[in-house]
Amino acid sequence: MERSAVKNEPGLAVCDCGLAEYREVLALQEKLQEQRRAGQIGDTVLIVEHPPVITLGARKSANKLLVSPEELARRKIDLVEIHRGGGATAHNPGQVVFYPILHLQELRLDISQYVRTLEAIGIDLLAGLGIESGRRKGFPGLWVGERKIASIGVRVSRFVTCHGMAINVQNDLSIFDFMVPCGLDGVQMTSVQKETGRTYEMKQIKMQLGRLLIHLVGRAYSYDRTEKASGDARPTRSKP
Repeated sequence: MERSAVKNEPGLAVCDCGLAEYREVLALQEKLQEQRRAGQIGDTVLIVEHPPVITLGARKSANKLLVSPEELARRKIDLVEIHRGGGATAHNPGQVVFYPILHLQELRLDISQYVRTLEAIGIDLLAGLGIESGRRKGFPGLWVGERKIASIGVRVSRFVTCHGMAINVQNDLSIFDFMVPCGLDGVQMTSVQKETGRTYEMKQIKMQLGRLLIHLVGRAYSYDRTEKASGDARPTRSKP
């Protein structure tokens, strides 16, 4: 797994995992969440793009596939059942996804405040790309008019979060034709590229996302890019 790390102590560690398989990053999230609950690491965020995958959430009624699992496999789209909130969603290259592993009690946030914080990060990131987005009551995520551009699905265990937010930048939106996004019949998905007609440098978008996480999570740390690394993808922290 390619990674570029943001590191500082104390503060928030951000790891850019590059393009990484969903199952691999899910296992890393679970490992980091357990370490965060045990106080072995501080707050951490993983930023990633995934190869094509559809994930099914904990709300079974919102998991609506429009093709068979066999058809997805034929098209080389992975299918993963997970324990986050919400229903079915999709990830593929060109979509930026971030997974915060945060201790909400230490941040003095309840779950509703946390979701609003994620949305605020997305709103600011999209504004910097020329997209005006907003919230819709009762539907976590972000919208451009009637079109959905970002999805949120989180899980909190003993005050520590995992899973997170996916923002469509320049991904192939046809993957959403194989399911009903978030169980919302008739919803139309959009992306930054679809709205603007432009092409974007994902590395720069990830760097800007890191800066927004610094600001809106309220921790002071510096954004530092590292060379491609191998081995354990867990973010490393500099000593104080």
